[in-house]
Order: sequence, then C-alpha cells, then structure tokens
Amino acid sequence: MEQEIRVIRSKRKTLALQILPDGQVVVRAPLRVSQREIRAFTAAHEDWIARHRAQVLARAERRPPVEKLTAEELRALAEQAKRVVPERVAYYAPRVGVRYGRITIRSQHTRWGSCSAKGNLNFNCLLMLSPPEVLDSVVVHELCHRLVPNHSPQFYAEVLRVYPEYRKWDAWLKTNGPQLIRRLPE
Repeated sequence: MEQEIRVIRSKRKTLALQILPDGQVVVRAPLRVSQREIRAFTAAHEDWIARHRAQVLARAERRPPVEKLTAEELRALAEQAKRVVPERVAYYAPRVGVRYGRITIRSQHTRWGSCSAKGNLNFNCLLMLSPPEVLDSVVVHELCHRLVPNHSPQFYAEVLRVYPEYRKWDAWLKTNGPQLIRRLPE
C-alpha cells in the first residue's frame, strides 16, 4: 500500500479502518496490537481501503467549495458561544434534573459536544452557525449523559422527555454539520 496509514491506539478491543474526508486512511487499534498485526490487517483489507477511499475522494470532489472561517470569525463565534451556551445549559439542567461542572467552548472537527465523568461540558463554537434548536438539542443530549452515560434506549428516552423534537434537530445536524465543520480553518 503506497499511502501513509495513520494509527490511533486506544483501549478498544478490535482493529477498525476509517477513511477520513481528505482520503487519509486511519487504523484504530487496541494498545496491545503490534505493528506487524496492523500491517497484516491493512494488507488483508487493501481492496476495501482502495474502494472506500475512491468513494470518499469522489464525494469530496462533488461537494461545493465552502468559505473558510477566518481566525477573527472563529474567535467571534467562540465569544458568542461563551455567552449563549451557558444560558441554554442553565435553562435545561433543571429540566433534565442534573447539575454540571465547567463549560468549555472549542472549535472541533469531530464533536458537537461532550460530557466528562465529572460533569464538565464541552461544546463546539460552530453550533452558533446552526438554528437555535440544534444548539438546544446538543445541550440536552450532553446534560442527559449526566443521568445515563451511554447511548442506550434509556438515554434517548430521557433526551426525548426533555426535548421531544430532538430527532428532527439531530437529523439537521447530521445532514448540515459536515458543511459547517468544513468551514474550520485547517
């Protein structure tokens, strides 16, 4: 295989392949797996890699170009999020029935929000470019992780109890989110 393959090790149990939007190949590997095993795994999946990489690159060529955000615009979004997001978290936390820790605003390429075991919340400043209902859906999603730390049916029952339109706005984010992420400077 000619292209470079990026390896990301974690506490996972299995090997997995991923083709990033730029065509880069990523192998996600358990900590204990040797480089030799990773090479054998990628060699065994050469056809899959080539086929899916070609599909990803073809999709990328068909996507319309996006205007990248400037550093100044990104800072302005982060400042706006620092004002708006805490208000939305404070509004929904009692409705969910939870407390939370620190709120952090970031510009991330892969996540809209996250919740730590200590109850600290992280949100992507790009949410400021989405409809307010999308921000609310992400806020409720992360706050519900204070009750249920996974994505089980019980978790989604809590989300829908607090935010009945969650699925509509989650779908909006799945459809339109990649276009927003593409606006981040590289």
